Amino acid sequence: MITLTLYTTLGCHLCSQLEAILRTLCAEDYRLERVEISEDDALVERYGVRIPVLVADDGAELDRGFEVERLVGWLEARGWLNDAEWRKLQRSLEGPEPGHARPAEMRNGRRYLG
Repeated sequence: MITLTLYTTLGCHLCSQLEAILRTLCAEDYRLERVEISEDDALVERYGVRIPVLVADDGAELDRGFEVERLVGWLEARGWLNDAEWRKLQRSLEGPEPGHARPAEMRNGRRYLG
């Protein structure tokens, strides 16, 4: 099991987004330790504009890990990327294939495109 540290702050929606993506894409069992930066001036100085920051056991940091491609590269470099889940996520981000768009629907006399 690997240990990851997440530098975060209360109500950080980007941190929540990172955690959700990490749950999907990390192939390794991990323990996530959350560090609240607002309680320490030095941590606010270091991480305040960079959160969420994910840190591996070896000290390697990833800031802006909520950006999927950055997280994928970071996980892949360590051999922790779940390739099957990444391919599935890529397909969902690409949207429907051409010619497979949802059909238009009628609601209250108005036509809405799919």
